[in-house]
Amino acid sequence: MDERVTIAAISTPPGRGGVAVVRVSGPDAFDVASALAGRRVDSSCAGRFFHAVLRHGGRTLDDGLVLVFKGPASYTGEDVVEFQVHGGAAAPRRVLDACLACGARLARRGEFTERAFLNGRMDLSVAEAVIDLIDAKTDRAAEDAVARLGGAEGRVDAGLYELALDISSRLEHALDFSEDELPPGYVEEIGRGIGQLEDDVSNALKRLHEGKILRDGALVVLAGPPNAGKSSLLNALIGERRAIVSDVAGTTRDSIEEWLDVEGWPVRLVDTAGLRSTADAIEAEGVSRAEELVARADIVVALDIDVPGALRVHSKCDLSRGEGLNVSAKTGEGLDALKSAIAARLAARAEDADEAPAGVAARRGECFAAAKTALSRARESLPDIVLAANGMREAAESLGLLTGKVYSEDLLDSLFSRFCIGK
Repeated sequence: MDERVTIAAISTPPGRGGVAVVRVSGPDAFDVASALAGRRVDSSCAGRFFHAVLRHGGRTLDDGLVLVFKGPASYTGEDVVEFQVHGGAAAPRRVLDACLACGARLARRGEFTERAFLNGRMDLSVAEAVIDLIDAKTDRAAEDAVARLGGAEGRVDAGLYELALDISSRLEHALDFSEDELPPGYVEEIGRGIGQLEDDVSNALKRLHEGKILRDGALVVLAGPPNAGKSSLLNALIGERRAIVSDVAGTTRDSIEEWLDVEGWPVRLVDTAGLRSTADAIEAEGVSRAEELVARADIVVALDIDVPGALRVHSKCDLSRGEGLNVSAKTGEGLDALKSAIAARLAARAEDADEAPAGVAARRGECFAAAKTALSRARESLPDIVLAANGMREAAESLGLLTGKVYSEDLLDSLFSRFCIGK
């Protein structure tokens, strides 16, 4: 990051609206604001706002509010000015163009939050919580992100990192002595410390699985033969006629996906083509896609079909009773029970954390998984101090990546590119 460069961007989404925000951050932010507002903007304005008619190049751009924040007590840790102007396409663009003409550079995706991290205003876990809050699809997901915005997750990460550093330093210290010169029980005590840290990392990995589901949503696939009632069940669960329902077999030929809040869990509910052999090329492609979705689903809701590990459902209990959970899309019987069963499966899945999660949580999962492997190797290497010290150095580095104590440019690019321009 070049701290000498002032950046600017529109921070509100495009489209028609009452208010738009143009954000400017950097050493020349106050000069840019002074040029547009027609009055001196400096540190004496910090923490205040004022109304101004914004002008540049002899023309009036808009009128609105100017908010002033003095670094380091700002979002980015730098001098920041925000122009609150009229919404729509033209007004914020005109103000942004004037900011750029006054010397600012257009911000990259996530560059404001990246500067906040690099200037010590937040750690990486808080930065990730920001994007998770923006992307939250349920109240529970939003509450999870808000809780992490307070820095609790980062403090836990930092605690694990500091503990790893402490154990690592004790092992490095032991390298300077022979085994006979070390205090009695010294190596055994270090081994217990490594084991406890390994347990803490394992627990953190389990909690991460729940967060991954809350952020990305769980893939729940409705699977079964034609006319099993999959489309009717999807419509009943989401409360609208999204999928076509017909007595003609093979009506659904492609997957249909809808978001559903299931007791706070965000769910990607997918209706699939009926599973059967068919000579119809288009339907066969739909069946193939259905089989792929079943293979990678978090939960399979199997309607009148045997799928290993699936939640077995009979969806036409108003006509006849069947095996598994009896549900009627027509009368609504069993729908709440089905949602509760899905929620229970997701809660159990969040506890199953033998592997690092994929998707948005992959970075944290990779760090925890790598640390866990290194800690296990360090513990098993004892009483060989050299091998244990090597394992602990790797574990400390992996845990340092969580909060940004250790980071690379590639890591920052990967994380902050997920943000929109202006955040």
